[in-house]
Amino acid sequence: MSDQFMVKKRTQAVPLGLVLPVILLVLLTSLPLFYILLRAHEAGWSQAVSLIFRPRVYHLLLNTLQLLAMVTLLSTLIGVTTAWLIERTDIPKRKLWNALVTLPFAVPAFISSYSWISIFPQLEGLGGAVLVLTLCNYPLLHLPVAAALRGMDSALEETSHSLGFNRTQTFFKVILPQLRPALFGGAILIALHMLAEFGALAFLNYETFTTAIFDQYYVAFDGASAAMLTLVLLLLCLMVIGLELLLRGKRHYAITRQGTSGEIEMLRLGWLKPLAVLGLLLLVALAAGVPLGIIGYWLFTGSSSAFHGQAVISALTTTLSFGLSGAVLTSGLALPLVFLAVRYQGRLSTLAERLPYFIHSLPGLVIGLTLVFFAIRYVFPLYQTTPLLLIGYAILYLPLAQSTTRAALVQVSSQLEEVARSLGKNALSVFMRITLPLIAPGVGAGLALVFLQIMKELTATLLLRPTGVETLATKVWEHTSNAEYGASAPYAALLIVISGLPVYLLTMRSFGRNTRQA
Repeated sequence: MSDQFMVKKRTQAVPLGLVLPVILLVLLTSLPLFYILLRAHEAGWSQAVSLIFRPRVYHLLLNTLQLLAMVTLLSTLIGVTTAWLIERTDIPKRKLWNALVTLPFAVPAFISSYSWISIFPQLEGLGGAVLVLTLCNYPLLHLPVAAALRGMDSALEETSHSLGFNRTQTFFKVILPQLRPALFGGAILIALHMLAEFGALAFLNYETFTTAIFDQYYVAFDGASAAMLTLVLLLLCLMVIGLELLLRGKRHYAITRQGTSGEIEMLRLGWLKPLAVLGLLLLVALAAGVPLGIIGYWLFTGSSSAFHGQAVISALTTTLSFGLSGAVLTSGLALPLVFLAVRYQGRLSTLAERLPYFIHSLPGLVIGLTLVFFAIRYVFPLYQTTPLLLIGYAILYLPLAQSTTRAALVQVSSQLEEVARSLGKNALSVFMRITLPLIAPGVGAGLALVFLQIMKELTATLLLRPTGVETLATKVWEHTSNAEYGASAPYAALLIVISGLPVYLLTMRSFGRNTRQA
């Protein structure tokens, strides 16, 4: 029976237990759209058209597209290079490097931006924004690509070599096509991050749609104008998602692991090894070393650097609690969504898979205002509660869990699940005993990504947190906004350190496969 026939067959009989949670998730992620359309409707058609078609919007469009294209391209080049060096070469201390190259993602972009500006004030504008945001976001490519390389069947490369293809030909003809889901998934996340980024751009004095929306809400108090700008931002997001779908195509990437040793042939770098190590060291120094150095400077020389132990411990505990709870919730929601999209293709699965990416382009400010609006009007007991905040995190960061989980699931052959069902196992048992262990690296990478993002999330947390509750990110923002850089240093340092710990643990656990030297 062909894969195409099996896909069609399963499309006609999607389990109800899979459909219901996905429908609820679609309704939940649709709330920001309803909110934006409602606020835009209040402005009226004539005012809406005049707000959209004006010179300022064209200026914002150009700025946003330039930033998106440059950061996405550079992050892709860096992420693929680091993943290949760590997963396919004999570079020493691969486990440690895998953790270190993802550490920059733990540094909040607004901390990195101020750190660089304090050293080089001339970095304001597009150049500074591209530098800082590339250094902060390339791990979004490294993690899914590394997970895909780690989970790839070694028989593919062995077969290619046996047919006479050299390493370069094998990479472009065999490995790179298998990396397409991870590459496009990571690239679209970076592009959408550029559409939604605020904190770093505010420090770098680079204006995009997100900073303009913030100004309209908080400075001009013009909800209608902000809603129109948000609609344009959503159209940009739709274009990005459409381009990703077009490039990805309809190819299947499932791999049946049969008759393979499971070993990966590692490339000997030889005289290039010192250069590779130096390159990774320079990357980590620029992306994480500079912010850490400036934080150390604030901590020891800032006039406002008095250490308030109780406040720091409280913020740390709250941050860990929110990060872990939000990551588990988001990753759990991503599982049925991704499984439906990959195994049961249809209109519902397509909508459910793409909608979170669409919403992910919205600034946290918009998500926060959406949930505040609906909570006050319809479910007031949820207003300013932890569950509402966790829901906001799930809406914001569901694509992070989707991307890495999908990249892992498409490499698991559906034939394995079919065989297990033919032996009398139910769907849940098959998933828990066969599918989940195989996609665990992807799920783990998604869990780490969501945890890291929640740890440093700012705008939605400011709006949705329970009264009086502070996180490390909100305390950093509070003190830096008041130019109390010494006071912000303990919170910023803790935020970076504890954000790196889960990534280190996950990457250490992921190195379980045997390797051999080429």
